Amino acid sequence: MSTDSLFQPFKLKSLDIKNRIVMAPMTRSFSPNGIPTDEVAAYYEKRAEGEVGLILSEGTVIDRPSSSNDGNVPHFYGEKALAGWKKVIDGVHAAGGQMGPQIWHMGIMDNHHSGWVPPVPFEGPSGLNRPGNTNGSTMTTKDIEDAILAYGKAAADAKKAGFDTVEIHGAHGYLIDQFFWEGTNERTDVYGGKTLAERTRFGTDVIKEVRRQVGEDFAIIIRLSQFKPSAYDYKLAVNPQEMEAWLNPLVDAGADILHCSQRRFWEPEFEGSDLNFAGWAKKITGAATITVGSVGLSGDFFGAFAGETSQPTSLEELNRRFDRGDFDLVGVGRPLLSDPNWVSKIRKGETDKLKGFSKEALAELVLE
Repeated sequence: MSTDSLFQPFKLKSLDIKNRIVMAPMTRSFSPNGIPTDEVAAYYEKRAEGEVGLILSEGTVIDRPSSSNDGNVPHFYGEKALAGWKKVIDGVHAAGGQMGPQIWHMGIMDNHHSGWVPPVPFEGPSGLNRPGNTNGSTMTTKDIEDAILAYGKAAADAKKAGFDTVEIHGAHGYLIDQFFWEGTNERTDVYGGKTLAERTRFGTDVIKEVRRQVGEDFAIIIRLSQFKPSAYDYKLAVNPQEMEAWLNPLVDAGADILHCSQRRFWEPEFEGSDLNFAGWAKKITGAATITVGSVGLSGDFFGAFAGETSQPTSLEELNRRFDRGDFDLVGVGRPLLSDPNWVSKIRKGETDKLKGFSKEALAELVLE
């Protein structure tokens, strides 16, 4: 099996990457008080040395008092945290890689198992983090305006630090996704609405502000998901027409790349076609897309948290879809979490040297 097509370069605005493989964002709670350490910098540098084309950081939270539910998740604001991220991007560039931070606001969350809580209540569109479960406050118009500005400021700080792109986290039941989802957005103002098209307003306003602060030539990625962590089978858009009404406004607002999160990349999005989420998103919008979801390993990421182990799997189906033009880039998660040299092994055809994945890899920053 040839993987040559995955090793073509990709250029778009500020991005100029050597292959089509993207390190997917994976939460790593190794930044005490929100400040990335030298070990965090080494972790990313090792992936760049291992030939990852584009690294997307773990989620890193914007400057809102309750944007995080975990005191060890990194911040993307404040002098000390930004200095830590400057070390990260300098190391990645020195190793020949490119990188963008994933900027994040968690929205309404369950309380963290550690007992850590933010200084003020969680905030979201309607106080809900899933239907029927309230664990925070409803954002005022001022809260929404301030949060939008905070996303823009984080993106501007990323560009200033030398990052090559920025990804906005709009998936997996976090703040932007809570606005998309009718189950958590019960607002009656311009940020609510009965249709998915109406509920895109917060997401589009975030993208517009990010674009305003970074300029036209800086690539903007937004990560999206149909499913919710509390409802894996849920679909925000139940047909291509609803997906069009959801995604086109995001691209029109300034998103260059749609990062389409699935649990399993090979699963079709709608009946009557084998196109996956990224395939439909590209067909509908014409924008570049990233596919992701159990690439290169059995099982899925959520199963890993439950203690499931995974073994290397063939990339034949991924190659078929890529060569057909379904998507432009491929997000890889767990293989890179446990093996910084996964990409170089794939390029060299050293499949016998690929590692499996176990829950233990979540408990450390693997450096070799």
